[in-house]
Amino acid sequence: MTHTLHRRGTKESLSEDYTVMMLQSVGINDEGHIPKIQEFLRIALRHNPKNIGSLTMGGMIDKPEEVIANASKIGHAVFDNKEAVTEVLRELKEADLGISVIVGGIFENVDECLEKAGLKHHTANFSLGVWGKTEKLPGNDILEVTTMCGHALIAPNLVKAMVKEIKAGTKTPEEAAKVLMPNCACGVFNPARAAKLLMAMAK
Repeated sequence: MTHTLHRRGTKESLSEDYTVMMLQSVGINDEGHIPKIQEFLRIALRHNPKNIGSLTMGGMIDKPEEVIANASKIGHAVFDNKEAVTEVLRELKEADLGISVIVGGIFENVDECLEKAGLKHHTANFSLGVWGKTEKLPGNDILEVTTMCGHALIAPNLVKAMVKEIKAGTKTPEEAAKVLMPNCACGVFNPARAAKLLMAMAK
């Protein structure tokens, strides 16, 4: 199970959204894991991630050295294309750091990346959607943005406020996405995709 599993959107939009994380297993490979998480982040940074993070250091793509220096249990990186994901996986295979890597995205796209990197997936998880009183949820356009934070730390009303600012011309879509990004503590929010979604809502 992963907190990046429930991202919403069209196939076209989600084809520009890939999460890659490295997660140690308590009592199995957690001894001396921090340097390995740091190396994972260094590898990710070589391939133009849209965001990186490690627990409370999310949304810090403009300060990568600070994220790496403060890395702890988990490393996260977000990409907007298959080619970058493939190259990251190739490097991780070569590095053989001994810690599990989880890749999130459109299933067949991720499988294509794995095949090109000379890997096979070990386990696959699929989201079954949201159950319960779904009428209480925000609209799907808002959810496409907020579900990019797996811990639901991006408020729907903040998304609406950013759309209003784009409409008013006081913020560009990219600036609005950067306001949302730090609220996602893990660093799995994709600001490049968010900018496109915010612009579409503003129109």
